[in-house]
Amino acid sequence: MARCCTAFSEVAGDQFGAGVASRDAAAYRRRGPDKPTRLMRDAVLGTSADRASLLDIGGGIGVLSLELTAAGVHHATVVDASESYLSAAREEAARVDRADRLRLVAGDFVELAMTLPVVDIVAMNRVICCYPQFDSLLAAALEHSARVFAFSYPKDRWYIRAVAEFGNKIRALTGKAFRTFVHDESRMRALIEARGFRCETRRDTFVWQIEVWTR
Repeated sequence: MARCCTAFSEVAGDQFGAGVASRDAAAYRRRGPDKPTRLMRDAVLGTSADRASLLDIGGGIGVLSLELTAAGVHHATVVDASESYLSAAREEAARVDRADRLRLVAGDFVELAMTLPVVDIVAMNRVICCYPQFDSLLAAALEHSARVFAFSYPKDRWYIRAVAEFGNKIRALTGKAFRTFVHDESRMRALIEARGFRCETRRDTFVWQIEVWTR
């Protein structure tokens, strides 16, 4: 497993430690992927793009990668700043006999981007809300997509902002450095469109907006 350690990696590793990874893996084994992940999986599979390669940024325990490789994607690279998540991803891949089709890379994707290849599909499921400035992350992700870019983000609504701010205050009081962010939807979409993508599918849950873009 490749490694890269930055300040963000340390913060994310602290927030998404072994306990969180274990709970996520147990939930996946019991119930399968959650609704935002199912919506993203199905929307990606609904495109006409080649499915040879996937870059799963902030892939956690590898649920989206496991779902897509089960449905025909040949190979997935999972990048995550939490080594606990990647350890769980390794176990899950071995459990379903797909370890040879997942490459696990530990670290901050923005710092690692130059070392990773362009792929058919790039996905970021509930990741961009972990970055204070979305521009560098989004731009680097788009540069790695040959055809499909899928991402999800919290809707820019007052009640979602209020929940995010409350959570950040609790983390600050308990000495946690991790923060969540609700970014401007129009600015994100403008950046994606400027890279030559068009929105093919837009779905949502109460909290999450799930979009698949193609070019």
